[in-house]
Amino acid sequence: MEPSGSLKLRYAVATDVGQRRDANEDSVYTSSRLLAVADGMGGHVAGEVASSGAIAAITELDQRLEDGSAAEDRLEALGEAVAEAVRRLTELAEEDPAMQGMGTTLTALLWEGDRFAAAHVGDSRGYRLRDGELEQITRDHTVVQELVEQGRITPEVAMTHPSRSVLTRALQAGGTADPDLFPVEARAGDRYLICSDGLSDVVAFDTLRETLATVTDLDAVVRKLVELANDGGGPDNITCVVADVA
Repeated sequence: MEPSGSLKLRYAVATDVGQRRDANEDSVYTSSRLLAVADGMGGHVAGEVASSGAIAAITELDQRLEDGSAAEDRLEALGEAVAEAVRRLTELAEEDPAMQGMGTTLTALLWEGDRFAAAHVGDSRGYRLRDGELEQITRDHTVVQELVEQGRITPEVAMTHPSRSVLTRALQAGGTADPDLFPVEARAGDRYLICSDGLSDVVAFDTLRETLATVTDLDAVVRKLVELANDGGGPDNITCVVADVA
């Protein structure tokens, strides 16, 4: 993986169907500059179509970055890709009524040499491990997150709340793209995780921190994260990307 600027980015990815699902509705994309995870919803087939449609838009953004035809501003380029994802989902639903109501989360990090441009919609998550401390860098677009912010429930209660997967924002056919777009400053030694809720809903925050901090090999750490989610019952598909800044 070639660096883009003075810092180098290395990454590994793992995805697994989990213990209770028949198919994997997560989709993932990784390259030397763009990392993305999407978690589809809307039923077995529609969920797969939605997440893969969003990732297709991200893939095309990476190709435009390669040939220099993407917007120079990286946050703007990501925003355009998210809008394109919604257009694709809308077109697919118009062609096939069985796809009505499908949608997907999307969390993407676009590398810029010494920082990321980030785009986020839904409850897939981005984390940063720095100096042994783990921080969630995305905000869940869920009912329970709003309850936490209002002080009505604790983060611990949110982990097992029956409505924890009810989204307040997603990329949906017929909807409007409304991603959180923000820069993320990067330093040498940082480790980043983006994942679907099949990992973050099952594996406790402290366990994520300990695993990311102690398992140094990238391929080993993504395998370990999937193993932890499956050991916790694997109720959903599990997808994670871990990236090191060196």
